[in-house]
Amino acid sequence: MASLTRRGLGVLALGGSLTLGASLALGGGAQAQAAWPARTVSIIVPYSAGGATDILARKVAEGLSGALGKTVVVDNRPGAGGTLGTALAARAKPDGYTLFLGQVSSHGIAPNLYTELRYDPVKSFVPIVFIETIPNILAVNKTLPINSVDELIAYAKAHPDALNFASSGTGASTHLSGEMFKAFTGISMTHVPFHGSAQALVSVMGGQTQMIFDNMPSVYPYVTAGNLKALAVTTLKRSPQAPDIPTLAEATKSADLSRYDVSAWFGLFAPADTPRPIVDRVNAAVNAMLKEPGFAKFIVETGGVPEGGTPEDLGRFADSELKKWKTVIEQAGVPKQ
Repeated sequence: MASLTRRGLGVLALGGSLTLGASLALGGGAQAQAAWPARTVSIIVPYSAGGATDILARKVAEGLSGALGKTVVVDNRPGAGGTLGTALAARAKPDGYTLFLGQVSSHGIAPNLYTELRYDPVKSFVPIVFIETIPNILAVNKTLPINSVDELIAYAKAHPDALNFASSGTGASTHLSGEMFKAFTGISMTHVPFHGSAQALVSVMGGQTQMIFDNMPSVYPYVTAGNLKALAVTTLKRSPQAPDIPTLAEATKSADLSRYDVSAWFGLFAPADTPRPIVDRVNAAVNAMLKEPGFAKFIVETGGVPEGGTPEDLGRFADSELKKWKTVIEQAGVPKQ
């Protein structure tokens, strides 16, 4: 009697159905695996509805629904700086019905900032696919006599402690971008945290603080309106949305910023031990989405850069982020929470 290989079972579990003969071949009362997905798939987002993470997740869910032939929904689980929803995703059953939209906080900053984290960014998850990166923009008050990164560095050295930089909160990537800039350039700046980007941007435009490192979707509209001056983007490549804004490395000759690379990034993960055939199917679906003109246009118009690649590509990138933010947080002396 014919037998089924493990590989064959994996293929059948993802898309096919077992014939009566094949079912009998399993023997010993074993049951055929259900086709995946046989029901609704959820993407956990560890933030409230309406934010950048939620908007991206809904776009991804829409595309996956079509690719998988089953409904994919977004499950918002905000709280504790995003760690509540992340821990919930880590404890979910690894059956392919719970995915997680990870980002720079969940898999880069939070594990180095919180002392009692209820998940391990490496052991609790399996990476699926890298979706996008969103650069921060270094912007300054429009009345400040500074029009380049070199001028900013020179001004800071000539006026020690005269510059304040705003952020959306202590420990946020907008805060740590500034700390990383200080470490690379050797200048002194005072960090002023706010409750969210909106308040921080208002403070820079009003002159209470002088500069900010903020996500492109938040700050770029104020740059195009002439309310802020953009000096550089914080990634190694220019943004396709704002190709006229140089990278930090391009914008300065007075400091080596060739390794300065900060972005808000997003990737799909699943609970550890999720079957590899499921991971591969979702990976292939998202990679195909990233090549679609409409989806790529959505990412660019919301300030991002499409990524893609293998699960291993995302795993290596997330590992590098963990190491990078550990160094930045330790050097900046950011207190553990």
